[in-house]
Amino acid sequence: MTDYSKISILAVDDVALNLLLVKKILQRYNFRIRTADSGVKALEEVAAEKPDLILLDILMPGIDGFEVLSRLKADWNTKDIPVIILSALNSNKDIVRAYEMGAKDYITKPIIMEKLINSVARNLGL
Repeated sequence: MTDYSKISILAVDDVALNLLLVKKILQRYNFRIRTADSGVKALEEVAAEKPDLILLDILMPGIDGFEVLSRLKADWNTKDIPVIILSALNSNKDIVRAYEMGAKDYITKPIIMEKLINSVARNLGL
């Protein structure tokens, strides 16, 4: 199995169980996973250490995922980080909005393991 331990992924979700699921799925491939349980913490984590990829929930209290995405794409230092949305929102309006804002993929919950792994691999060029 290939060692992806140098690849940093930031998973952002306000539901601890969702973060645990994402970690379990991706740790099988030895990715370095960091987590944040809010939009504010996500932005702090990105400022502390720029990840190679971000998995971002939309529905969070305070700063939601759309606002986080907007701030990331507006910042010269973070605009090129690929962002994959993982959300329970499944309306065409929300999906189109995310893509228009710069998201690289949009995966609806419940998360399907193969779909997540394929999207991560594709967006990291693996």
